[in-house]
Amino acid sequence: MHDLSMNIEHVTRIEGHGNIVVDVKNGKIEKCQWQVVEAPRFFEAMVRGRKWDELSHITSRICGICSVGHTMASLKATEQAMGVTPSEQTVTLRKILKHAENFQSHVLHVGYLVLPDLLGVGSVLPLAATHKEAVLTVVRLHRLANDICDLIGGRTTHPISCTVNGFTKLPDLKALENIKERLTEAIPDLKAVVEIVKSLADRLPVFVRQTEYIGLKSEEEYAIYDGKIASTDTGIHSVDEYRSIVNEYVVPQSTAKYTKHNRDSYMVGALARFNLNHEQLTPLAKKVAAEIGLKAPCYNPYMNSIAQLVEAPLSVEECLRLIDEILDKGLRKEDHRIEVKEGKGVGAVDVPRGILFHEYTYDKNGTCVEANCVIPTNQNHASIQRDMETLLPSIIDKPPEEIRLMLEMLVRAYDPCVSCSTHFLTVEFI
Repeated sequence: MHDLSMNIEHVTRIEGHGNIVVDVKNGKIEKCQWQVVEAPRFFEAMVRGRKWDELSHITSRICGICSVGHTMASLKATEQAMGVTPSEQTVTLRKILKHAENFQSHVLHVGYLVLPDLLGVGSVLPLAATHKEAVLTVVRLHRLANDICDLIGGRTTHPISCTVNGFTKLPDLKALENIKERLTEAIPDLKAVVEIVKSLADRLPVFVRQTEYIGLKSEEEYAIYDGKIASTDTGIHSVDEYRSIVNEYVVPQSTAKYTKHNRDSYMVGALARFNLNHEQLTPLAKKVAAEIGLKAPCYNPYMNSIAQLVEAPLSVEECLRLIDEILDKGLRKEDHRIEVKEGKGVGAVDVPRGILFHEYTYDKNGTCVEANCVIPTNQNHASIQRDMETLLPSIIDKPPEEIRLMLEMLVRAYDPCVSCSTHFLTVEFI
């Protein structure tokens, strides 16, 4: 490889601040590093001293894309701390909202951020001219998911109607019937997106690195909203044991913490969920996985985007099933008041980018005195680093632009979260 100095800033389709630094001299790799350089945000400190009914609204601001997931994890942590069990109606509505968020995020990532890589362009904008119908299809699906979040949560981002032990406002049944019709009508659009990605899937790099995969797992369903912690290495663990799973630690090149469990890294997200829960996929999701060639266990991190594509029809089918449950039983106004007391609770959900944990400790007045949030992207940093270290030696003889693209695509495959951690990417060849 020739000596080369390359510094690419403001890479598109990545948000936040992070660097890839590669130093190769005389064919020898001297540095291969995923650097996280964004300023810490201290959300745990922000919620200390705040009341129990404020925390979900504050912590939803950790992320604009996963704000529903943060709301759910926060509410579940507070409910456990207060000894509250929400009603079946509340859980059903939360699951619809959670699947709508996963659907929205996956459509956004695959349609707007991954397709440009597969089609060899720098952003989705050129595709509006060359692949207009595909872009319009993605926009329709994205809008539908947003509308579901609006209906159930009160708005698309940072939901306002979800509260501890219930909802402050219930959705209109006629509006739910309309959403059901639109979800059914959206299935052909979803299949069209699958066909587009399927036709381009051979452009995803073939790369294998076996690692540990961690996510929620439930006996009842493909785990998104609820379940126990599952590891492909060590089996099932209680959510209350999460600190012994994540084992957060600090590395010199990162302002974000890394995590490790049974190995020196593990992966969370859609591919981890697929590896853990693939037997519980819904019929259309199973069909998509089979058509596109995704089989468990899959050890190619680039296939995380394909796992997201498989989860999109799963969320559509689950929303249809759950809406039918609501329409059959109707909705009733419930008393969501609680008895405030001292306690500690942990909430876990699997958001688009992986398993998320919130833990709060409250005093007798319902004031938060201690908090801990473990974000999916932080759990993936070590995995990204190990993937880069394994991948680089096998591609070092390729042209610099091809190496840059493969490393950028690797980070993009993890779909790192804009507000939770780092997105902006610099690739520097020294």
